[in-house]
Amino acid sequence: MPRFAVGSPSEIGRPDALRAGLAEFISMIIFVFAGEGSGMAFNKLTDNGSTTPAGLVAAAIAHAFALFVAVSVGANISGGHVNPAVTFGALIGGHITLARSLLYWIAQCAGSVVACLLLKFATGGCETSAFGLSSGVSAWNALVFEIVMTFGLVYTVYATAVDPKKGDIGTIAPIAIGFIVGANILAGGAFDGASMNPAVSFGPAVVSWTWANHWVYWLGPFVGSAIAAIVYSVFFIAPSTHEQLPSTDF
Repeated sequence: MPRFAVGSPSEIGRPDALRAGLAEFISMIIFVFAGEGSGMAFNKLTDNGSTTPAGLVAAAIAHAFALFVAVSVGANISGGHVNPAVTFGALIGGHITLARSLLYWIAQCAGSVVACLLLKFATGGCETSAFGLSSGVSAWNALVFEIVMTFGLVYTVYATAVDPKKGDIGTIAPIAIGFIVGANILAGGAFDGASMNPAVSFGPAVVSWTWANHWVYWLGPFVGSAIAAIVYSVFFIAPSTHEQLPSTDF
């Protein structure tokens, strides 16, 4: 695996790092405002129907589209992480320093909080619902859901955006990332809300001040992203020690 890079505190104050942090902040506002806002709008239109099958489909579509845009607009500045778990996966793989990761995490969480505050003000005080577990779902069930779903997300990020061999497929990375998040919401949304993103869970929790089982939405995504980063780095990015013989030698 690539060497874990710590970086230096001075890196946080560099203009390029500050621009990247600002890009993550703005991208997170775009993503959370559209994603969380879609659930609030569906509740208003259907009398709290966001937990119905139609509400789940609407949430999946809204989050997929919003993440596609949020990743795209930040890609050339910050890499378009828009997720502390993605940043953690990049850190584990040696693609970002710890110093810059801290800046990203602060920007991402702040962006989520600001988006939820804007939603609360724009909707006249409507509740920004925090992520929670469905009836019959334990915290450990939800933890497994978050680990598996975030593994799929970060594995997709590595395959389409990080892998140096990605070639032209890198152009569809934002679409692929949006699609896997939308698909995972359809799979896990009825059980634990399908966060896969600690910042997305953090904003509504702060604004509504609801912290029940909140640790699940940090530990699960971080564990899933670390596993994905290690698996992809070791088996698919690490240079192979085997050199194929030229075809003339057969």
